[in-house]
Amino acid sequence: FSPGLLVVAGSFAAFRLLNRGLERLVPPPPSARRNRWKWRNIWTSLAHSVLSGGGALAGLSPRRFYLHPELSKDLVGTHPPGAHSLVAVSVGYFLEDFVDMLCNQKLHQSWELLFHHSVVIVCFGIAVLLHQYVGFALVALLVEINSIFLHLRQILLMANLVHTTCYRLNSVVNLGTYVVFRIATLAWMTRWLFLNRQNVPPATYAVGTVGMAIMTPMNIILFYRLLRSDFFK
Repeated sequence: FSPGLLVVAGSFAAFRLLNRGLERLVPPPPSARRNRWKWRNIWTSLAHSVLSGGGALAGLSPRRFYLHPELSKDLVGTHPPGAHSLVAVSVGYFLEDFVDMLCNQKLHQSWELLFHHSVVIVCFGIAVLLHQYVGFALVALLVEINSIFLHLRQILLMANLVHTTCYRLNSVVNLGTYVVFRIATLAWMTRWLFLNRQNVPPATYAVGTVGMAIMTPMNIILFYRLLRSDFFK
């Protein structure tokens, strides 16, 4: 039995418990009480983004590359210490969020995120089970740095704090981190996959290519929606 699967199962249970207890930790404001499920869901997602985004940034810091120079050349077979567990924790979270949305939200409202989560679970699951491409998955987790501000935006919207300096500041940081940690990261990953296609087995290359082909347009559409909502209204 793979130790990675134990981490995935433990992560699923931990995020489930966190989700259940969040209403006591962060009580919803009056404006969010009609949708308590979503309030808990967003705070759970924020906790994952802080953990995984922070972990990815620490794992890919210049100091790590100095201590592990092989990282810059090989993202398939090498990864910094703790990266495998971090990716497994993320698989557990995405599974928990998938189940949470499936149980509490109508399919026409959540199908985009369910589709996104399915792609991530398959791609990260391969890395966890094979102990390969963990470094590549760690790069993908840099996207979660932007997700911190995406989730904060949703929390501020639900708390009815749209017309505040905090929301305005978060909108600017959200857009900046979106370009740096989401669009640029996905572009780099697509480029890496293309340049290393000879070193990646055909089945894995196909999964990676399909994943990138799905994620890229989804993120461009979300970027347009954010621009239109927060800056062009």
